[in-house]
Amino acid sequence: MSNFSDIGFDINTEEEFQDLLEKTYHESTLIRVQEGAYAVYADESGAELWIQLNNQQECIGANPHYKGKSRRKVCLTATVERPENPLDGGFYAWAAPSEKQNPQSGLYPFVFDVPDFRIPEPFSFPADVEIQLTAFAQDVQRYENEAAFDAAQTKEPKFSVQSFIPSGLFSSSEEDKPATPEAFGFFTGVIKQVEARQNTLTQQIFYVLLVDTLGGEIDVVADAGFFEKAPVVNEIIQVECWLSGQVINPAS
Repeated sequence: MSNFSDIGFDINTEEEFQDLLEKTYHESTLIRVQEGAYAVYADESGAELWIQLNNQQECIGANPHYKGKSRRKVCLTATVERPENPLDGGFYAWAAPSEKQNPQSGLYPFVFDVPDFRIPEPFSFPADVEIQLTAFAQDVQRYENEAAFDAAQTKEPKFSVQSFIPSGLFSSSEEDKPATPEAFGFFTGVIKQVEARQNTLTQQIFYVLLVDTLGGEIDVVADAGFFEKAPVVNEIIQVECWLSGQVINPAS
């Protein structure tokens, strides 16, 4: 299971990955930027593949995304550059700021990657915006209800039913090397909506969950292999994930 299989692109070899890029590239929309271009494949299921091209039209990378229903207000505080790939990047943000352009009035800081990093006009920070945020599941635990979740917590500290840990901001194990911020999170929340989607290109099934957690809603996409039986609305879910988001519009 991988970030790609979370949206129905189950690829296991380099040859399968190259085949996927070739198929989707020919059905994609090309968006040119100063650093190269994005070739965007948008599947009917909501799954997206953002193929990255340099100015010589060579493929230098590809990122999955899912265009979901979640909307949440955040305060962006800085960009996160990925020097190894000029088309990759993300943002530092604070969740649910209570005061306009005061990031530290929010609930917690976190980092999310952005598939269209070079497309929007540069922001003046701090910037209050609305985003759509997708969690690509890397590990999933489910509980029938709050009592079952509480009973399963046998170690300290115990987590709230709605909690969020920005694990991508944890310090590096190398004391002399600054930690590189990564778009990873670990959160607990309540499932509000469940959909089984079929990737129209591959015919593979994946799940899309709208989850209410601390700081707002998150779209969770998950390989069907995570579940012995389908998730259910109002279940408690705990997810370890990679975070991919897009700015929708400036927050009011």
